[in-house]
Amino acid sequence: MSRLRLAAAALATLLAAALPAHAQAPTPAPDRALFQLDWLASGEHAAWYAGLAQGFWRQNGIELSITRGYGSGDTVNKVAAGAAVFGVADLGAVLTARARQNVPVKTLSVTYTHSPHSLFVLRSSGITTFRGLEGRRISITPGNSHRLYFPEVARRAGTDPERITWVNTDASAMAAMLISRRVDASPFYSIHWYYTNKAAQRAGEEIVVLPFVETGFAIYAATLLATDETISRNPSLVRRFLRGAHQALTWSNANQAEACRLHVRANPEVEQDDCEGSLRAVMGFVFNDHQRQTGLGRYAADRLATTWRVVAESQQLDQSWNPTQALDTSLLP
Repeated sequence: MSRLRLAAAALATLLAAALPAHAQAPTPAPDRALFQLDWLASGEHAAWYAGLAQGFWRQNGIELSITRGYGSGDTVNKVAAGAAVFGVADLGAVLTARARQNVPVKTLSVTYTHSPHSLFVLRSSGITTFRGLEGRRISITPGNSHRLYFPEVARRAGTDPERITWVNTDASAMAAMLISRRVDASPFYSIHWYYTNKAAQRAGEEIVVLPFVETGFAIYAATLLATDETISRNPSLVRRFLRGAHQALTWSNANQAEACRLHVRANPEVEQDDCEGSLRAVMGFVFNDHQRQTGLGRYAADRLATTWRVVAESQQLDQSWNPTQALDTSLLP
């Protein structure tokens, strides 16, 4: 080989080494999305913060951020307005918004297969049932799903819901208002009993739980949601979000103490034992016989029908309306 050809070959080799490898496409930038909760970031939400720390959404190409909620109704409105891409809200709030005002939001995945709705009362109040609550003061947050269901609960218990005084407040103040006796009862998911009762004990009181399910409720509760537009225009984003969410739930169920350590790291105002008490209760609503029959995130037609009947009766909505209009589980993993 001539010196000229050798020099040309050497130059070609150097140039090839210096040029980028075009066969390897650049990694696409992750999608950014805000995920709004339905409440304060208590141990109930540990799976979401643990999943974020474990990188489950990042692995699915989503740079997710999480923000607190102010009740299910507020979350539905925020997601509908585009203030958040995804949210957690009670199915009753989603159904009501859709049936009453055609709010363009749908449930993507059912999280709680049955309802943890309840009233917290002080043992010292003498209140032991839903009967005889007329004239009592109950705190509530705007759009709170407990308010949606309470008329039906009261009717079943023989209490006139029109003779109860509702006191509007922020979610963060409800426990303190109850413990200080400024109200007679406060609506909470039963899974919040552990840490709320700790606070009550410090004040020399004890919290008693009155579960709505005692009046015959077997209805869906917390769900994941997004707008119609997000579902139709970016099904890949929705599918990847749900995949990350289910990874977070499954991992957190198997690693509850570690999930709470990650949650407390992100939310230091939450104590480790409080988180574990809440998360342990939460997982009973997520993973159970009903979930094993339907599949994680999916729903059964009979329980959906019962849920809608209760919501429709409570809110004086048309019971003939089809509740499946407010759900789209087609993008579940």
